[in-house]
Amino acid sequence: MIASFPALRMRRGRVALWMRAMLAEHRLHPSDFIWPLFICEGSNREEPIGSLPGVSRWSVDRLPAKVREAADLGIPCVALFPNTPNELRTDDAREALNPGNLICRAIKTIKDAVPEVGVLTDVALDPYTSHGQDGLLDASGYVANDPTVAALTRQALCHAKAGADVVAPSDMMDGRVGALRAAFDKAAVERPRILAYSAKYASNFYGPFRDAVGSAGNLKGGDKYSYQMDPANSNEALWEVYLDLQEGADMVMVKPGLPYLDIVRRVKDTFGVPTAVYQVSGEYAMLKAAGQCGWLDERACVLETLTAFKRAGADAVLTYFALTAAEWLRT
Repeated sequence: MIASFPALRMRRGRVALWMRAMLAEHRLHPSDFIWPLFICEGSNREEPIGSLPGVSRWSVDRLPAKVREAADLGIPCVALFPNTPNELRTDDAREALNPGNLICRAIKTIKDAVPEVGVLTDVALDPYTSHGQDGLLDASGYVANDPTVAALTRQALCHAKAGADVVAPSDMMDGRVGALRAAFDKAAVERPRILAYSAKYASNFYGPFRDAVGSAGNLKGGDKYSYQMDPANSNEALWEVYLDLQEGADMVMVKPGLPYLDIVRRVKDTFGVPTAVYQVSGEYAMLKAAGQCGWLDERACVLETLTAFKRAGADAVLTYFALTAAEWLRT
């Protein structure tokens, strides 16, 4: 005897492309993306980054054209990361506090040329320290929390005065969001929003980024376990987000991306606040390499991954694929 078939057949909604499109619960758009840009000294320079195929460092004079390209594709914001010359990297990271440094010049150049695009800046000391850590070291070599927060506050004020729209403390020091908010209020600086890297894990997926900003060799085999989160922990991420929101964060970040989709979902469900995710350099490099080897369809897999971030609850995605994905979404 033939068993009766179910009355509800879910496949009916999948049989035609037009219906799949109509019933899609989440859609990617270029306005979802923040495009990270690496910056170098010099004039009319492009420096390809070997461990990030298709990604380069750009001299400041080349930035307006790159940002205009992003704007024309509908990308609303760029994130800036400097490769500070080695001779300017010191134990006390004093170049981070220089209002005429590479990142401040880049902010001003972009805002003068393409003012409608948001500029997000990384607030951390690792591009400026001779030891590659995100903070200042005490006599024992430990990253000292409170002196680092004081330096980060001065760094963020430099970015704000240069015209940054969003400052993003990525250092994971305790109390740094509250210190930044208090400093902005005291200085009557209203423009920058604070996007806190609230749940930043001590991940092994950051290698190519450290190559890009020139800090990999400075670490000399060291790690950042004393301040970045343990990948084994989930509840702790909610505490970190809660504390940053209490201290005045406007938005929060989960980093890395794909291995931490559960954290993105928990953060969004728990707090319902603007939530970003960073598809980090190692994630990009893996997809890029597999695509170049012909093992994966790069376009299909990248768009699937970016959609997964949206499905998990992300409002914004920092991705090195931003420009390419925005072009794909137009076709």
